[in-house]
Amino acid sequence: MFNNPSWFTEANTSWGTGFSLQIKAKICEEQSPYQKVAIYETTHFGYLMTIDDIIMLSTCDNFLYHEMMSHPVLFTHPNPKNVVIIGGGDCGTLKEVLKHPVDSVVQIDIDEKVTQLAEKYFPELCSSNNDPRATLLFQDGIRWMQEAKTGSIDIIIVDSTDPIGPAEGLFNQAFYEQCYRVLREDGLLVQQSESPLIHQQLLKDMRHAMKKADFTDLLTITFPQPVYPSGWWSATIAGKKQLPLFRKDEATFNQLATKYYQFAIHEAALTPIPMLKDVLGLNNK
Repeated sequence: MFNNPSWFTEANTSWGTGFSLQIKAKICEEQSPYQKVAIYETTHFGYLMTIDDIIMLSTCDNFLYHEMMSHPVLFTHPNPKNVVIIGGGDCGTLKEVLKHPVDSVVQIDIDEKVTQLAEKYFPELCSSNNDPRATLLFQDGIRWMQEAKTGSIDIIIVDSTDPIGPAEGLFNQAFYEQCYRVLREDGLLVQQSESPLIHQQLLKDMRHAMKKADFTDLLTITFPQPVYPSGWWSATIAGKKQLPLFRKDEATFNQLATKYYQFAIHEAALTPIPMLKDVLGLNNK
């Protein structure tokens, strides 16, 4: 919502909370066939992108999300070569994945408008878009997954918006079953799983659907994300077999130039916090 001309506020009426950023100007607003995408210039957080008046990312803090959606799963897989990103139109996750010695990354986002605006207002996130290993497709990720070859992918990253509108079909058992089929024997799926504080039912439903789709082992990791509801976010990794301990590949890590991710944070994430163990009914995971 945009009531006061000097502030952008996203209110969460279900929890009686809201997050506001002071803005200098509304730069643009464009309606795609799928959603309304807007760019604001803020006073302290750089540029802000919203989709249908919901905050997607800011210049200031996007690195938290993009690093934690990519590096933990890439260091968990024993030898990732072929990666697929569903969503991720701002290209920040793509950039982080391409810091690793992978052979190919295919990014499938339904809305080309998001990428066009990211290239203009978040060029630092799009600096690897022309990497020869990268393929950017603008089509339905669910259909792409249905048509993908069985056992052809090492890692699937679901970098989606909230489970409404175009992203709604990315949060159910049928989609996870297709991901399971497309992944190789040691393949991994990771999906953003919303706030562990205020979206606990969604997180539980996601994990249940992943288990029903035959994923054997799950790990939910958490990280700060100031511009998202509650300021605390999560990603859930699902494995076709027991998740291995992550690789402490120092040579690769030294090339990442991360701002948040480090091996100590990854190692801590292997043990779920007590609150989540209680909420999710976990034993070891």
